Formats: sequence, structure tokens, C-alpha cells
Amino acid sequence: MPTPERITIGWDIGGAHVKACLLQGGEVVDVAQWGCPLWQGLDHLARALQAARTRWPVFDTARHAVTMTGEMVDLFPDREAGVRGIAAALAAALPSRPGALHFFAGDAGWCAPAQVTRHWEHIASANWLATARHAALVFPQGVLVDIGSTTTDLIAFGNERVLATSRTDAERLVSGELAYHGVVRTPVCALTQRIEWRGRASHVMNEFFATTADVYRLCGELDPAHDLYPSADNAAKSLAATRQRLARMVGLDERDASAEEWLELARAWRAAQVEAIGSQLRRVLAVHALSREAVIVSAGCGAFLVPDLAAAVATAASAPHRFASYGGDVANVARHATPGTTAWAQVCAPSVAAAALFEREHD
Repeated sequence: MPTPERITIGWDIGGAHVKACLLQGGEVVDVAQWGCPLWQGLDHLARALQAARTRWPVFDTARHAVTMTGEMVDLFPDREAGVRGIAAALAAALPSRPGALHFFAGDAGWCAPAQVTRHWEHIASANWLATARHAALVFPQGVLVDIGSTTTDLIAFGNERVLATSRTDAERLVSGELAYHGVVRTPVCALTQRIEWRGRASHVMNEFFATTADVYRLCGELDPAHDLYPSADNAAKSLAATRQRLARMVGLDERDASAEEWLELARAWRAAQVEAIGSQLRRVLAVHALSREAVIVSAGCGAFLVPDLAAAVATAASAPHRFASYGGDVANVARHATPGTTAWAQVCAPSVAAAALFEREHD
């Protein structure tokens, strides 16, 4: 049985979800996710932390390794205030003994709560860097494709390091390594301005009538465990209600087409998102000129899109042909782990990476 010093809980504090990983003796034994609409207040974070404390009795004796993206929510006046606010909330809720709490600061390493103010820019939105660094320790070269509820990270790595030189969200939006596309919370009107359906192209309504959760719910690809947020109209998530929301995007009602036709519309939206993300993946591949032996490492609740993304970039000279999953091929999941842990490690990759990197660098 591992000692308490060899128990680490990795955290990924996002703006919409809190994800956490329990690592014992270097192995992942459990991973969990809680909805956390942080823009509505830090009390949502407090409830997620309490849920983790209830789930894991070792909570108060474990070490805690934290990465975050939640500093971007408009609860905070700016990103620095966000990093400091989240760090302060964690410091108040987690064990207060020396060495219990550490924050991932990317190129600046790890820092204690007292160092957060000095390193806030390195701490802010660095979760992608943790995941990519962890993958780079397993595969000689590749590209991480982490498709979440809200965003997608496209990060090249090789020779045990991340090849991307961008670090901030602003820089990554320029380089194409950050795509603000997810499979749950993205407004459908952000995917394309014109959609092909029923043999003709139609402009779409630039209104918050539907989200990508509707698209992938109708396509049968979205796991209900990741469909945590209210629909755009706060109505039901039944197939009929989902079709009605998608119908509004093209000025119609659910009764104006058959169920099969609405499915075809959902598939058209899906294709638009694959093309949008694929165009950014092509940019990343072109910049780093990875060999054909490079591996595409999939992660996130939208990992089901990765095969189609790979097909979309297959003509690129440096397009990788090999696939791996973060949960199955990077995360070191224990044989005795909670059932479903591998799948949850795939979804909550940054929390797993934070715990794994911390243990690697401190033990």
C-alpha cells in the first residue's frame, strides 16, 4: 500500500468543469469530472472540491498538483485576478501543510501558493502544455489533438519536448494551436456561415439557438456524461427538442422536415466543424513538418472526431498515420483502478498529466 507521500491528486480547474485524477504509487486509480460554471461564482469550485473530498478519503493527506484555464471567465476583472482568485480559493480549501499544494507554471516549473502572484502568466491556461509534455515522454514525435467541450488543442511534440513556441492563449490563437471549437458548448453559428442541406446552401442564423451538443447528441456520438450544461433554450435534451433547436438555425421548425433530414443537417454541421478544426491542424503540421511516423494522440470528450480529422489532413505531406489515445496509451492506469478510469483519463487528460508530471519531477 503506497504511503500518503506517494498519493497525488491532479487538478484541471476550467471555466465550466473541474477535472481531477487520483494517482497512487505512480498509477492512475480514479478520475472524475464535475460541472463548475465558474463564471457564476467561486462557490461552484468549492462544491466541486467538497465532492472530491467525499469521493477520496485520502484527500487531506495527498499532495495536490494544479493546472487551470478558469482564470478567463468573466467573474474576474482580468486573467491575473483570475489566477490569483482560483489559487486563493484552492489554498483555503486544500490541506494547509507545507508542500501540499503546487501549481503548474509551464516553463517556470512548479510553484507554491506564495509564488503564484509572481508566476501568474505562466500558470494561466497552461493545462494543454502539461498534457503535451506528458505525451512527449511516451512517443518520439506526434501531435496532441485534445477536443474538449469548448476548445481544441493542437500541439506538436518531439524529442521529449513540446515543439510549439506559443504559450499564451493569445499566441496560440494566432498560431492555430488553439481552436475555440468544442463538442458541447460551442454555438452552432460559430461553425460556418453557410450550410449545405437539402441540395442547397443556406445562410445560418447568428443566434444562440443551438450548440454543438445538439449536433453530436443527434448524431449519437456525445456521451450523456459529458452533456452537463443546459441547452441553448433551457429546454429538454430529447431528440425532438434537439431537432427543434437545430431547425431554428435555418429558420424552420422541427415539424418542417423528417427525422432523417434533421440528422443530415446535424451531419452537415459536424462536417463543418471537422473542416474548421482540420484547417488549423494542417497549419500545425505544416509548421513542424512531422514525419509520417509521428503519432496523433487523441484526448478529450470529442476524441471521436479525431479519425475524421486525420482523414481531412491525410493529403498533407507530414500528416501522421498512426493513432494513440491519451487514456489508453499515455496515462498509466492501474489494473485495480475504478471501472471506466481509462475513458475518464482520456477526457480529463490535463488533470492526469499534472499529477504524473508532478510525481515525475518530485519523487
